[in-house]
Amino acid sequence: MAEPPGVSVIIPCWHDEVPLARLLGQLAACPPPLQVVVVDAAQSAACRLLCRQHGALWLASRPCRGAQLRQGAAQAQHAALWFLHADAELYGDPLAALRAALGAGAAGGYFAFRFAGAPPWQGRLLAWLVNRRTGFGVPYGDQGLFAARSAYFAAGQHAPWPLFEEVPLVRGLRRLGAFRRLAPGVLVDPRRWQRDGWWRRALRNRLLALGFALGVSPASLARRYRTRRGAS
Repeated sequence: MAEPPGVSVIIPCWHDEVPLARLLGQLAACPPPLQVVVVDAAQSAACRLLCRQHGALWLASRPCRGAQLRQGAAQAQHAALWFLHADAELYGDPLAALRAALGAGAAGGYFAFRFAGAPPWQGRLLAWLVNRRTGFGVPYGDQGLFAARSAYFAAGQHAPWPLFEEVPLVRGLRRLGAFRRLAPGVLVDPRRWQRDGWWRRALRNRLLALGFALGVSPASLARRYRTRRGAS
């Protein structure tokens, strides 16, 4: 049997050692060839040790998610790139679905939005609304964006921004070819929605997106986002 195509997984990190440990453990159980690259904006000794324990490449970076993702992609060894948040949780066999989509000629894609655990009706309704929106709008990084390496660079990579860095990339990938939505395979950590309130958090996210659409700089929006979300 032929070896499956290689995938490079790029994970931006900033004081996320606890959920990152879970994700690295899940990735370790995935079939190779698989390269895992963690780009650590906190430059944490604990994160570096965790990566060493799981055989992941650790890179130090400045605190800017778009820059972190670009830095990780520059170190990718394989023809498929998969971008995951450090607090993502894998569900089912997402790697096989990703490989199949790219093998069928897709330029890239993402996974349907689903919260981890057993969210209340508010969380289930929000997930349904997000999946409706991403049918015509832009899916964000928490949905496990992926791309063929050649398409990723042809589309211009992630923008070097701290927020909304995936927007120009997704638009570029859609211009290049098929951009597939796959069944749920990457679960989203609900802790910030639980902390802030499901609807309040959703409204805050939509206001940030509106600000971006109206031309407010991602750096300004990121400062407001950090100020309001607190230390976590």
